[in-house]
This record gives sequence, C-alpha cells and structure tokens, in this order.
Amino acid sequence: MKALKSLFPTNKDGSKPPRPPLPSRGTAGDFRNESKEILVEIKGSVTASWLHHNQWAVFKRDKENYMFAPAELVTSVFFQQAMTTNVKVTLKCAITWNTLIVQFILDKMIEKAVSYDFVPVGGGQRIQLIPSLDYLHECKKNQFAAFVQDEKLLVLWDDDPHNIFKRAHDIEAKMILHIWGPVDGWSEPEWNSNAKDIGVSETELSPAEIEEAVVVKKRKTLLINPIIVGLTLALLTSALGLGFRNLAQEIAVDGKFLRLALLVVVPAQVFVSLFFMQIVIVNIAQILGPISQLKRNTKFYSGKAPTRVEHVDDLPHVTIQMPVYKEGLIGVIMPTIYSLKAAMATYEMQGGSSNIFVNDDGMQLLPEEEAQARRNFYQEHNIGWVARPRHNPNPEEGETRFVRRENSRRLQTVEEKLHHVGRHQSWAADEEQEAYDTCLTEVLIEEEGRAWAGGNIRVGDYILLIDSDTRVPQDCLLDAATEMEQSPEVGILQYSSGVMQVADSFFENGITFFTNLIYTAICYTVANGDVSPFVGHNAILRRSALQQKFWSESHVSEDFDMSLRLQVEGYIIRLGPYTGDGFKEGVSLTVYDELNRWEKYAYGCNELLCHPFRLWITRGPFTPLFRKFITSNIRITSKITILAYIGTYYAIGAAWILTLANYFLIGWFNGHLDKYYLDSFKVFFSLILVFSALGNVSLSVLRYRLGEKSLLGGLFENFKWLLLMTVFLGGISLHVSESLLCHFFEINMTWGATAKEFTFIFCFGSAIIMIVCAEVLPWQWQIKDFLPIFPLCTVVVSHFLLPIALNPALMAFTW
Repeated sequence: MKALKSLFPTNKDGSKPPRPPLPSRGTAGDFRNESKEILVEIKGSVTASWLHHNQWAVFKRDKENYMFAPAELVTSVFFQQAMTTNVKVTLKCAITWNTLIVQFILDKMIEKAVSYDFVPVGGGQRIQLIPSLDYLHECKKNQFAAFVQDEKLLVLWDDDPHNIFKRAHDIEAKMILHIWGPVDGWSEPEWNSNAKDIGVSETELSPAEIEEAVVVKKRKTLLINPIIVGLTLALLTSALGLGFRNLAQEIAVDGKFLRLALLVVVPAQVFVSLFFMQIVIVNIAQILGPISQLKRNTKFYSGKAPTRVEHVDDLPHVTIQMPVYKEGLIGVIMPTIYSLKAAMATYEMQGGSSNIFVNDDGMQLLPEEEAQARRNFYQEHNIGWVARPRHNPNPEEGETRFVRRENSRRLQTVEEKLHHVGRHQSWAADEEQEAYDTCLTEVLIEEEGRAWAGGNIRVGDYILLIDSDTRVPQDCLLDAATEMEQSPEVGILQYSSGVMQVADSFFENGITFFTNLIYTAICYTVANGDVSPFVGHNAILRRSALQQKFWSESHVSEDFDMSLRLQVEGYIIRLGPYTGDGFKEGVSLTVYDELNRWEKYAYGCNELLCHPFRLWITRGPFTPLFRKFITSNIRITSKITILAYIGTYYAIGAAWILTLANYFLIGWFNGHLDKYYLDSFKVFFSLILVFSALGNVSLSVLRYRLGEKSLLGGLFENFKWLLLMTVFLGGISLHVSESLLCHFFEINMTWGATAKEFTFIFCFGSAIIMIVCAEVLPWQWQIKDFLPIFPLCTVVVSHFLLPIALNPALMAFTW
C-alpha cells in the first residue's frame, strides 16, 4: 500500500501539508476545460489506475462503459466474467486482492484437502469460496467478496470505489484475528476436515448457558399486565359507581326513575374512558412497580437477543419488502437501499441469503425520465420490484387502494406458475432463472400492461417489512431469523425504532419526542405481559402465516387488521427492543403529514370495528372480524388493552362536539342538570392532571430507573414539549371526527386533504357565538361564566393555532 499512500502525502507529525493552489479553468491546457465526455473518461481512467496498485481493477464509467487496469486485463478471465450479463448490470467496481495472508489461507486449505465452499473470517462470518474465476458469475453478489481457489486470490466489489480498500483491509483483519487470536504470539490454525466445523470456536459455558443453548425454553407469560388491567377495571368501576350513587341519591329524594335512562350511555362511557383509567394505573406502576422485566425474554417480549446458532447451512431466506411512492430516488430511496445491502452482506457472510422486493406505487405516476432512473437503479442493485397500476386506470373497476394485497396476488401467480414447471435431476441455477423469467413475463402479459415488474420478486421464509425512509442495523437479520426459527408460534416480530431526523425543525423535534415516548410506553406495556402491537414497518413477518391470512382487500389499516386476524388464528405478536435505536424511521416533517397519519389510524380503527350506518339494519353495527375477535381465545386483558387503544380515537373525535354541547348546557342550565353529568371543565382538568403532569413525571422516573436519562434532564425534556403536544392533540379533534364520519357515511376519504374550510368555520363560528352569547343576547340567556367558556376556548384556540403555530415554514421556534 506504500504506492497508494504516496498519493496522499502527510507530514512527519501525521498532519496533511497545505495543498498547492489549483489552476483556474481559464489556464491553457487545463483538462477541466475539455468536454464532459472527455472529462468523465479521464476521471474513470484515474480511478481505475488508483484501484489497480498491482491488482486487477474494473471501474464502471457509465451504464455501458468500463475502465480497467492493467491494460492486459481485457483478455483475462476476470474481465470476461465481469462483463457477463448478470454481473455487468450490477457491477460498479471490482478488484482482485492478492496478498500473503490470502495466499497463506488458501494454501493451508489446499494442504489439508478440506472440501467446503467458504472461508471463515471470524466473528461468525464466512466468505464464499469458488473453484476458479470461471465461476465468478455464479457467486452471491451481496457478500461483495469471494475467494478464488485456483488463482489464490480474493475478488472484491462494491457500489463505491472509495469503500473497496476498506472492505479488503477489514476482511484481512478479521482473518488474522480469527487465526491467531487477539493475544500476542500465534500458533498454526487447525483446519478441520468437516466443513460444518470450520469457524466454530471453543469457549467455556456456564450451566445456565448450556441449558439455554441445548433447549429453547418455553417463555413465561408475565402477570404484571393482568394486574394493571384488573386495577384499571377497578378504578373504572369505582368512577362509574360514584355516578350511580348520584343517581340513587336523586331517585331517593324525588322518586323519578326516568333518570335511569341515562345509564344507556354507560357502554360509551366505558369505551372512551378505558384508556384514561389505564394510563393512571400504568403511570403509578412506572414510578413504583418493577422494571427488571424490561431486560428479560418473555412470551411477548424479547429484552435480549436470541442465542445465535452460527454456521448453519440452512439458514432461512429473508426478503426485505419496501413500499415506495413518489419519494426522491437520491435523497430517500438510495440511502435506504445502501443500508439494506450492508445488512444483507452481513447475513450472507453468516450463511444466509436475502433479497430486496420493492412495491413501487409511484413509478407509473412519475415522468418517464424519473421512472427510468428508478428502473435502472433497481436493475443495478439486483432489486425485484412491482409497480402497480396508476390510480383507477379502468373506472369501471373502481379505485385500488390496498397495495399489499395486490402485490401478494401477483407473487402468488408467479409462484404458482413456477410450481408447475417440470424440473429434472440436474436442474441448474441458470435453468431456474430462465423458468422464473418466463413465468414473470407470462404474468405481465396477463396484466395487459397495467402492472410493471422486474427482477426477483419471489419471497423467502421471512419478510422484513420496512418503510422507504428507514435505516436498519448492519447485523440484524441473523437474530431475526434465529428467533423466528426458535419460536414457530410467533407470526410477527416487531422491532422498536429510533428516529432518523432530517430537517431538525422544531416540529420534527417535537414529533421525535412524541415517537420516542410512544415506543417507551409500548416497550413497558409489552414487557409487563401484554401483546405487542404491529405498527406496519420494522417487523419480521412469517410468510407461512401470511399465506393463511393475506393482507386485507377492504381495510385502510392493513397492519392492524393483519395483527388481529393472526392473533385470532393463534399466532402471537412479539416485540424485540434489543436492537435499541438500530432501526431508524423518519417522522412527519409537517403538521399536515402528522394529521394524515392520525386520520388514517382513526379511519382504520373504525372500519375494523363498525359497519357503515347503511349496513347496520342488515348486518348489525359490528364487523365480523370484531365479533370474532371478541369471542376468540385471545386473553381478555389483551382484548381490553386493544379496545382502550381504539377508544382513544372516538374520545378525541367526540371532543369538539361534546365541548360545544357542554358550552350551552352549563351556560344555560348549570345547577339544573342531573348530578350524573360531568362537565367539560372537570374532564379538562383531569386530562391535564393525568397526561400533562403525572404522565411526564412517570416517564422521567421510568427512564431514570432504566438508566436512560437523568431525572432532571428527563423532566426538562418532557415539559419542554408540553405546549406543542397540547396544541397538537387539542387541535386534531375535528380531523379525527372527519375520518370517523367519512367511514360511517361511506364518503371517499382523500388522505392529505385536511378539513381547512370546516376548521375555519368552526373556529370563527364558535368565537362569534361566544361573543354573541356574552354581549348580544338578553341577560337571562347570556353565557359569561368561566366554566362553560374555558373548555370551548381551549378547543377553538388549539384548532386555530394548529396549522399556524406548528408550521415550521411560518414559525421558527428553537427548542
């Protein structure tokens, strides 16, 4: 590497000398004054020469042209293999690495006459070994490296020429550490003749570790969550009992049993109050209860990564499925793909296999130039993709909004055709690829141009479902595959996520805080023994479970629907927070994006729970799925928790209606209402006390007890975002209500279209009503009291400030 280092001279102290001044572009003879084509050729030649350094190097200049060094490489087998069709498309740069350590490793393997197809490099990883360069086109591309036995060299390739030498040095360092160990001195490595034993190191295990390694224990079900749910029901019953006592006292005084008709609202009270009561108990438990369960493995929770089984020859195939829409190729899709390829490389070096499958729902909506750029990128990186038809290409067929079901149907069609392909005993990989291409072409012909597809769209044993703006841990697939193999009852393994910030605006920072808060609450609840939620991304799905229950064709909230149906069928949903913040997801950058999410959640919950009003007479109010869920063998505590979650959307959606009604009831009839009635000010005060005060304190204490934050630092962070969260949660009632009503009345809901007009009418209409009722009406009808006015003012002000104060383009708060 001395020659390479000479290209980047340094001083004796390690510092870099000042660069000489660059000639201006006006200088005669400056190569930068040449045409663009000549300039690209010069840069490509320099890069290829830089990569060469006594090795063979190939560098991709553009789609069809390559630079190479040395010049005689053009006649070599290496170059011929690099130019084969399936390699040429994906190859960006490649080099051969012929060093003493590489030759030593391969010589020792030949000397011991061991038959295997990989070379162990330590850390539970191995690199494929091919007999000669003639087999280069058949190797696993995602490993980015291959040892060649006959030529005694290492071939490496990469998407970025600047990373290829780092990859080579990393591999060499791993091999040296694996052979001689981390201590001084060395001894000759013992090569075992059994290929399966290569790379297995000896270590002393405790009796507990031996027992855990031999037998995968049946995980325990914790009873902390049932206790919390029981206390929640006790608190709710007590609150209802206080109301019932008021009714009984009134009946005892005046003997009017008609007021018992008020009991008809008890089911609705229970439904919208359940979450509030549960939060009270959970907050107390976070302060006073146990927390060791957050570091343990239980039935629904994995606080520790599973015990890995290294160098298993039949590790399952993992497909990474990613939906995209109109996101930018360079700014969004490319970084995500590079993150995925790093994880795939690690998994394949551990003995597994994987592929990427993109559901491109926006390709047919993009200009042809951008669509072609996506297709080229997918082809270069060996990505399978399906582009569904643009919205409503055939009006008589109606609009298709349920993407995953469409893609599942096409996958099933391709695989059914492949299943009927006759295969002989000497069936080769090239023949399988040819049969697959034929089946895919037939399916696309049957689609009559409505859908586009390319690459490998087959799905493996497990599916890692991610979003287009996700980053994944480099070493996560083996743990996921191991846990799913050890736990066949798990249908979905949901991972917790960190947040990947891009804009650093005050609103993004606030939503980041809220997202982290939600994941902390989920981890705590599931660790206590509750069923994990399925949030729709950063999750491993068992393909055999999805084959039994495909994605819904009739629900916007496909993930929630799938979660319920899998649980009804006996599968469990497990949470795996042991990756920490390794999985990262993007959050909403604008208030309208976040409103869009809440509208979808509300609409999805309502369609899972209730039929539209038109169908109540013929089918009843509740959907078959909800009735099956209620009568299933899912634990009653989990059912209560799910109902509490769904009830929050109805409570939020009803807030503005009930507050407006409360304004007139308390303003005109205060003192004459039944004692069973609870006015809005008391409700508002309870919400502030529980969510704003107790909730923030308990969250700070929990994070302090877990060692994540200091107590004062956590309190400061929580209360710093109190105003933002108050305005946001107080200003979404109209929007959530709109989603619920759109489903009830079967109105086509357009995501992203906010109720700006109705919000404007509500805010200014309510303000005018309050002014008129305070100053214009006759004195006996005037409303000037604090109790009716304050709750309505908070709702009006929150809705008014939501699109203004929380808009980063208008405000520049710096928290």
